[in-house]
Amino acid sequence: MPAPSPASGDPRRERLIGLLVLGVAAVLLVSSVTWFGTGQTVVGLGQLVLGVVLAGVGGFLYRRATRG
Repeated sequence: MPAPSPASGDPRRERLIGLLVLGVAAVLLVSSVTWFGTGQTVVGLGQLVLGVVLAGVGGFLYRRATRG
C-alpha cells in the first residue's frame, strides 16, 4: 500500500502554515528598516530578500490551500 502524498494534506493546515509564513515575512520586511538605520546595509538587504522569498512561499501555500 503506497503512502499518501504530502500534497493531499489537510487544506486547513496548509492555509494556516501559509498564513504563518506570511506573518514571518511581514515581520522581516518591516523590521529590516532597523538594519539600514544602524548602517548594516548588507544585513538589511539579506533580510529584505528573505522576507520577499518567504512572502512568495506563504502566498503560494495560502492560494493553493484556498483553491482546493
